[in-house]
Amino acid sequence: MREFIINHNDAGQRADRFIRKAAPGLPDGKLYKFIREKKIKLNGRRCEISTRLAEGDIIRMYIPDEFFAKAPKAANPDIPGEINIVYEDENILILNKPSGLAVHADSDGCADTLIARATKYLENKGEYRPADETSFAPALCNRLDRNTEGLVICAKNAESLRILNEAIREHKIEKTYLCTVVGTPREHEGTIKTYLEKVERENTVYVRKTKTPASKTAITKYRVLETDGELSRVEVTLVTGRTHQIRVHMAYIGCPILGDGKYGRNDVNRRYHRKTQELRAYKLRFNIPPDGLLGYLSGRTYRIGDSE
Repeated sequence: MREFIINHNDAGQRADRFIRKAAPGLPDGKLYKFIREKKIKLNGRRCEISTRLAEGDIIRMYIPDEFFAKAPKAANPDIPGEINIVYEDENILILNKPSGLAVHADSDGCADTLIARATKYLENKGEYRPADETSFAPALCNRLDRNTEGLVICAKNAESLRILNEAIREHKIEKTYLCTVVGTPREHEGTIKTYLEKVERENTVYVRKTKTPASKTAITKYRVLETDGELSRVEVTLVTGRTHQIRVHMAYIGCPILGDGKYGRNDVNRRYHRKTQELRAYKLRFNIPPDGLLGYLSGRTYRIGDSE
């Protein structure tokens, strides 16, 4: 028998969703069978799959051990514990990711990622205990390319993650970047709207002028801050958040980002000795509603180096 006491991160979800996470090896057919046979109980009674769990509820499962998840592993001791924290409270972290560090593990298999470092940091602080969690782990709410530096939000609990993911989907978190581009845009301020299509096998994104089944709408606003004719400093605000969006859009208008080896000009990159793109996610503004768990963030802006 396994017993699970519902904590604040597990509360609010349907019982069947929690059970699938607690016992990932349990097929749906057996899940429903065990519930009918009262081998899965909620607070000592038959468990209804649609019941919303509350903090303090107790689920007991009288089922074979083979169906349960393996015990969570402790933080990898080889992962560096250093992270650059721009802002932290009991619900979120805002981190300044360095260029060259992936946000999540990718095909290279490297264990050292931003989320691994953030998780280790929270474990070391005692704010995250894997053994106490069944369905939640700290999670990043936005992503940056490996060679793009800048601000990334990490949720410390399930409710914060839900709120932030919804805010990002509804464009209530404004993300602004600074970049150095080759040349000067014809219009010093404007909006770029195209359709972008990612080819997975190439890890490359292509601009489509008309909508295709595989493409997604991409909208980027930009403003030239300064230029010497050969290079320009540009502020960019994302309306949508597609893979490689800024890099592709700036190349599309004839002003690729300096140092970008995929979409840029390698002759200029070599001349300026740049091997990674000059692109930084430098500002986040929270336009979320003032109520709810994260209501205190409403109207706040965080920048690399300061906040307001």
